[in-house]
Amino acid sequence: MTSLQLFFQQLANGLTLGAIYALIALGYTMVYGVIQLINFAHGEVFMVGAYGALSVILLCTAAHLPWPVVLLAAALGALLLCGGLGGVIERIAYRPIRRAPRLNALITAIGMSFFLQNALMLCYGATDRQFPSLIPSVRWDVGGLSFTGMQLLIWGSSAVLMAFLQVLVMSTKLGKAMRATSQDPVACALLGIPVDRIIAITFVIGSALGAIGGLLFGLYYGTINFHDGYLMGMKAFTAAVLGGIGNIPGAMIGGLVLGMLEGLGAGYLSSQWKNVFAFVALVALLLFKPTGLLAERVAERA
Repeated sequence: MTSLQLFFQQLANGLTLGAIYALIALGYTMVYGVIQLINFAHGEVFMVGAYGALSVILLCTAAHLPWPVVLLAAALGALLLCGGLGGVIERIAYRPIRRAPRLNALITAIGMSFFLQNALMLCYGATDRQFPSLIPSVRWDVGGLSFTGMQLLIWGSSAVLMAFLQVLVMSTKLGKAMRATSQDPVACALLGIPVDRIIAITFVIGSALGAIGGLLFGLYYGTINFHDGYLMGMKAFTAAVLGGIGNIPGAMIGGLVLGMLEGLGAGYLSSQWKNVFAFVALVALLLFKPTGLLAERVAERA
């Protein structure tokens, strides 16, 4: 493999990981964009999606269903589970303290993260769980660049979901209500916009995107563990900050850039240090461009 082929191969590998980061980062940036809250439990919601999808896959494979049906059922099951979980978390954990000092919300988010992490450990055990190989093992070689059917699935599904979210936020009444709520929730309430419902829907959508990320993560790596959500959540948060927290296109770009940086770092430096690259990139960005690659669109509220 030539140096140019190695470069593009690592870019492709990084793009695969970056697409998963972007899906998770969208959950962070949507919630922050509406209520200025960093939902540190989002990484654990992502892992709940992975474990929920695994449970559906095991049930469906035991029934000898074809793999496209199993994949669709796993995606729908993870969406419903995590979407509902996101709504419950918003209702019982965040809504009662919405007008409390921000430190209270931060502590609550961290506490919810630990609660979900330990709940997963109690339910599924502390050891790695194996994901069945659903996607047929197909590989294509184009100009020295090699990619698999699994990578195509991740790229395609991530692109469709990110495009859907962008259209939803920018071109629908619900999206306009979300953007209005992010600017002035009091004025929105006076105009008859159901602010509590809009915020709850934001949590549901962000959590559902994290669920698909969890499914893709499990299928791509083949194993999951209850503590994977913490590291992936931190990286996705880094991606959201990298792109500009509160900015949906920024979260997409930040996730892809972060994944490609990790891919190049693993290929040219050391795969053992790939987790360091994400946080080095974050520190460098905060030093030279604190608002992220795309300027933050969220106005600070008193």
